Amino acid sequence: MSRVVANEKTVLMEQEFLPFTTPTIGEDVLNEVRACLTSGWIATGPRVQQFEQDVKAYTKASNAIAVNSATSGLHLALVACGVQPGDEVITTPLTFVSTVNVIEHAGGRPVFVDIEPGTYNIDAEKIRQAITPRTKVIMPVHFAGLPVDLDPIYELARAHGIRVIEDAAHAIGASYKGRSIGSFGDIQVFSFHPCKNMTTGEGGVLTVQDDAMAARMRTLRFHGIDRDSWNRYGKNGSQTFDVIEAGFKYNMSDLQAAIGIPQLKQLDVMNQSRLRLVKRYQEALAGWQQVSLPQSPDYEYFHPWHIFTILITDDSPLNRDGFMEALKQKNIGTGLHYPVIHLYTYYRNKYGYRPGDFPIAENVASRIVSLPLFAHMTEAQQNRVLDAMTKVLNQ
Repeated sequence: MSRVVANEKTVLMEQEFLPFTTPTIGEDVLNEVRACLTSGWIATGPRVQQFEQDVKAYTKASNAIAVNSATSGLHLALVACGVQPGDEVITTPLTFVSTVNVIEHAGGRPVFVDIEPGTYNIDAEKIRQAITPRTKVIMPVHFAGLPVDLDPIYELARAHGIRVIEDAAHAIGASYKGRSIGSFGDIQVFSFHPCKNMTTGEGGVLTVQDDAMAARMRTLRFHGIDRDSWNRYGKNGSQTFDVIEAGFKYNMSDLQAAIGIPQLKQLDVMNQSRLRLVKRYQEALAGWQQVSLPQSPDYEYFHPWHIFTILITDDSPLNRDGFMEALKQKNIGTGLHYPVIHLYTYYRNKYGYRPGDFPIAENVASRIVSLPLFAHMTEAQQNRVLDAMTKVLNQ
């Protein structure tokens, strides 16, 4: 294992805690937020409309619908796809719990299939084996931002009359075989949580190709009212409205959009910065026996690297939890993405899942750890991480 030698500046910085991630907020964001706050309109209004148009143009989507979180967006998508009690939704056990909780909220039953061992994305061949007459939706997750192999999934979905909802929470800016995630397929749901590649504070966007479905989602996201509040309270609006469906309170605010508008303009620059840092990690960690790096698929893609995950191997003197604790003692933050969903108490108790049901995902989840990565991370900060790893893994 090669050793990264810390310079004087790096040693001094070891007294500061380096977080796993932190949002990149510039003056452009602060200026847009100030303008929003002084405009007199901070609820859903013209900035949300602008942000939706900007996302639509960026992703080349037919429709973009802003919501207050990606979790809301996933639930909205399931409801719009008609998921009801008794329906099954196929997804991965290696994801954040919100992916699966929303299936429960919609009344469906989550059906897990195992992952690919190298990419940590859902295994399309295992999806084929899991489809039943009750399958309503396939919900793949673009893990860490790496696009899932979508062609075989959509082929399966079309053959069985199933909708696909892509959990693209990690994948803003990603592309698959030259096509932007969001520009094709059924539905994609992006997240703009502060830990993501760009942020709106909290918030998300659905990209939808079906215009009729998009129109229903716009109604459902705000109480089932047949017009937006901006259309009711504006000069040319009307206070008369109808409720055409029992909807939700899932709308994004203008204050959130004010953060997102300049963030989206900087997204490609920030993603390239993340890619540069990931390449440094890959080069520095190549050949280390104590860690295993994620593998690349054999199709064309762009990976925006929401997180950079490694696996702790059996050659390490520490297990994953010990490694994370050792780095914490050296003031280095890490992330755990993710424990497997099916072994959480709720899902074990309700569905009877047990260890060994999805062995690849379980093995990955027991070893995985996310290293610090954010767009404005410096090489000196990254060298701190690598130097600390050298020390704790070379005991």
